[in-house]
Amino acid sequence: MLKVGVFGVGHLGKFHLNNWKEIEGVKLVGFFDPNNENAKQVTAEYGLKRFMDEDKLMDMCDVIDVVVPTDRHFEVCMAAVRKGKHVFVEKPLTHTIEEAKQLVEMIKEANVKFQVGHVERFNPAYLAIKDMNLNPMFIEVHRLAQFNPRGTEVSVILDLMIHDIDIILSLIKSDVKNILASGVAVMTDTPDIANVRIEFNNGCVANLTSSRISMKKMRKMRLFQKDAYLGIDFLQKKTEIIKLKQPDDKNVFSFDIETPNGKKTIAVANPEIPQANAIKLELESFVNAINNNTATVVSEIDGLLAMEVAHQILEKMGNTSILV
Repeated sequence: MLKVGVFGVGHLGKFHLNNWKEIEGVKLVGFFDPNNENAKQVTAEYGLKRFMDEDKLMDMCDVIDVVVPTDRHFEVCMAAVRKGKHVFVEKPLTHTIEEAKQLVEMIKEANVKFQVGHVERFNPAYLAIKDMNLNPMFIEVHRLAQFNPRGTEVSVILDLMIHDIDIILSLIKSDVKNILASGVAVMTDTPDIANVRIEFNNGCVANLTSSRISMKKMRKMRLFQKDAYLGIDFLQKKTEIIKLKQPDDKNVFSFDIETPNGKKTIAVANPEIPQANAIKLELESFVNAINNNTATVVSEIDGLLAMEVAHQILEKMGNTSILV
């Protein structure tokens, strides 16, 4: 039975609590949160013990779930890793690149399991295509959100775009060649809307737009590769695949088109997307990695790589902030 302690029981932390309760082989020991209002609510609703001493909670646990604000990630994760605890931390990995690199080295020495909460890796719409032969050469992403004061201690790059950066880096097995970026701070002191072009050495190009001041929500990624187009709607949990029909394609809508090279048959498929709770799936995968001594799906290295690209983007933006 893995004993779990949760650090941070705000909005997202409560989602974690709900899912930990449903995972077999796990026992919630307690939580730490300096916010008395959050603590009072969680104690009443979950019957969970509140710890006032971070060390005492860590000492009683095998697993530490870190859902505190980003600027405290490094402090809490390092304390847990030093005690030999397995750690799950919400994205981004840490607040700065220096912190991330130091944490990665400590994890290597401690030989513990560590996972970063890039939850879109577990979105059922993405899971529907992740085992396909994916080799995109052009990627277009739109991630738009309505303004919410939560998470604004970091820029929209580290708040929203980093989800897509992580997925793109997991798909493109090539180094970044060049980055072009622009962003504007509207409601906060850091960019709230940004447009980024990432060019890879293998020729792939990714265009990403992220905003946290939009009137509507959108989380879409489009992948274009030789003979295929794939559209992923992370928000609506829908996936569309349009490609040249193969002899083994079954149960797809198809039609013929005339091209300069002759007639081709196009197949359109909308894979059935099972109902799934992405947060529960990522926590379960972490538990499985601990129990089976296997690699975590989103490692600390993955978290560092996503952060490195995110910070390169921020450097490219330079002083483009406009406060209103």
